[in-house]
Amino acid sequence: MQRRLLALAPLLALLCLGSAQAQGPKLRIGVEGAYPPFSEVGADGQLKGFEIELAREWCARMKRECELVKTDFDGLIPALQARKIDAIVASLSITEQRRKTIGFSKPYYSTPQTFIARKGTADDISPVALKGKKIGVQSATINEAYVSALYKDSTIVRYASQDQVYLDLKAGRVDYSLVDKTAAQTFIDSPNGAGVQTIGPALRDSKYFGEGVGVGLRKADVASLGAQFNAVIAAGQADGSFKRLAAKYFPYDISPP
Repeated sequence: MQRRLLALAPLLALLCLGSAQAQGPKLRIGVEGAYPPFSEVGADGQLKGFEIELAREWCARMKRECELVKTDFDGLIPALQARKIDAIVASLSITEQRRKTIGFSKPYYSTPQTFIARKGTADDISPVALKGKKIGVQSATINEAYVSALYKDSTIVRYASQDQVYLDLKAGRVDYSLVDKTAAQTFIDSPNGAGVQTIGPALRDSKYFGEGVGVGLRKADVASLGAQFNAVIAAGQADGSFKRLAAKYFPYDISPP
């Protein structure tokens, strides 16, 4: 019996050590699950995508048990404020408008925005050229804010998800959409994206599009949980794991400046 107890001692020590290294209770992370290639639901019903893998990697680095909570994009900040989730990892751009309500980690990626339209559409995306046109955008996004401010003579059609915008663009129910360039290219390269192209230059207006994408947090948690996210974001960028993961999804560098 004593021999058996001695044999179990190293295992018990490891279990205790693992418990001692845990960095807090379960972390509930809000994700969208409808924004490929960043976050989507696969054919098997499981979440997948760049930010899904990234969130899981961060949780492993923080030694936190995590639950990914699929939430409509426009419900993510309300869910955070209602304490239904603890953080947002959903391509949430860091803007001054959002800073009035929530806090952020440091940026973990940065990409431009682009207009898309059906092939054959003229390349002019000026407000004058798009007068009277229908522009489809996802609600509660930086792109909605941008077109609402600058395209006042266009009809802005708002959707719960970008996938819904794509469907109506293909069907001709809207004429244009403004979307993250990487997400747009993923759609265009897919079978469903046949007949759609990017229009005009890439857009990086920091007034509307912010300082890059960060983890959304309650302001009270920035100093504590935010510091943990900042540490793992920095570690992943320093050891190259961020670029290796990003290379699975994107043909160019999306690291923040």
